[in-house]
Amino acid sequence: MKTCIPIPMLTLFLSVFSLNGISQTVTDSPWQKADKILAAIQEPAFPDKVYNVVDFGAVGDSKTSNTKAIQAAIDKCSADGGGQVLVASGDYLTGAIHMKSNVDLHIEANAVLRFSTNQKDYLPLVRTRWEGDDCYNYSPLIYADGQTNFAVTGKGILNGQGSNENWWPWKGLTKMGYVKGTPSQLDANCRPLLKKYNDTQVPVEKRQLGEGFYLRPQFVSFIHCKNVKLENFTIINSPFWVLHPVLSENVIVRNVTVNSEGPNNDGCDPESCKNVLIENCTFNTGDDCIALKSGRDFDGRRENAPIENVIIRNCLMRKGHGGVSMGSEISGGCRNIFVENCQMNSPELDRAILIKTNNSRGGTTDGVYVRNVTVGEVRDAILSINCSYHINVEGEGKFIPTIKNVYLQNVTSNKSAYAIWLEGIKGITCVDNINAENCVFSGVKGKNLIKDIGKVTLKNVVINGVPVNSGE
Repeated sequence: MKTCIPIPMLTLFLSVFSLNGISQTVTDSPWQKADKILAAIQEPAFPDKVYNVVDFGAVGDSKTSNTKAIQAAIDKCSADGGGQVLVASGDYLTGAIHMKSNVDLHIEANAVLRFSTNQKDYLPLVRTRWEGDDCYNYSPLIYADGQTNFAVTGKGILNGQGSNENWWPWKGLTKMGYVKGTPSQLDANCRPLLKKYNDTQVPVEKRQLGEGFYLRPQFVSFIHCKNVKLENFTIINSPFWVLHPVLSENVIVRNVTVNSEGPNNDGCDPESCKNVLIENCTFNTGDDCIALKSGRDFDGRRENAPIENVIIRNCLMRKGHGGVSMGSEISGGCRNIFVENCQMNSPELDRAILIKTNNSRGGTTDGVYVRNVTVGEVRDAILSINCSYHINVEGEGKFIPTIKNVYLQNVTSNKSAYAIWLEGIKGITCVDNINAENCVFSGVKGKNLIKDIGKVTLKNVVINGVPVNSGE
């Protein structure tokens, strides 16, 4: 006997469903989903109480160590129920700062937080991810674990003091200060060891790194946190990745300027996070301006936490490898990504929109929506999908990634080597439903490359003044 669904119930079933916790109707456009994501993101709020770090013994002379004073102010503020920890005018040298719930760390316009270059100031080790691999490493310069409702705000400067003399030589590049014969992350018992830990699934608690492993700390990184805001400050000279929320929810990055051109100095790397807003920011970086991530290989698949529900808008991207990138550490998946009203322009910006992965990653990237983006100049392509990223270094794997439902709308560019560069995996349709509509790409040197890709739709696309149809 057939089971029938009553008409009213059937109508309700068809019209309403849940997308990762966000209710929607089948008539919703993707950008209506974005509106619902924005409505779900909560701004942190704080009691009207101020804890001046000077009252806890801090001295803004750029020489006195203020780690204990600043941390004491944060701890007291949180213990009292929250408020603002004020870093007023001055230049404050400090080691690692650990944020606590209900605290707004506010750096005034004439204030500098100058972070120590002494590696011991970032001990003890803390739980983090390093290029998508779970481990215990040096504390990020500003760190939190399991905290709720906190912020770093103000128009002051955060200076990580990364340079060719401090932190950056550990990358192992002579142009970044590395001297042959000195230690670097390339040594067999350093970065390669962490990759081996991932490949063989050594328990994370046994992955104790830090001293002697030469893996640089992130600047601002927090894990397992909720309702976080980073707003208004300028951040310079990071040892490694700059802004790196991990496994966190409701994250706002607003009006932040990133000037950090060191190795792997990604501007903002939300990893395995849900409900993220990045707006009105400026990125001038040594790597990707924004890179969305969800863990590397087995670690990412084990956690199975995608990067999802991300809004990126009204940002300016200058130098960097990618304006907005997804990957390459994307094994936990990536979905519901919205990019709009951004400007990207530099001969040292490689690509505008980049999805990079390989067959060691796995994971599904589903739903990338880009509209109203203006590109002045990029070195390579406006849209680039690369399914063999670093395959020559990492080797072949058995975990095929999936990329689908990518949409570009009203994107313009003035100069690039290519408009579209899409490269899948031979013999497998792992990239499908890629779309560009109402786009004008000018000053393009080479023809589109579309190789080992499923459905590609180009509608009202003009390249160098010539209309281009799907597949051309």
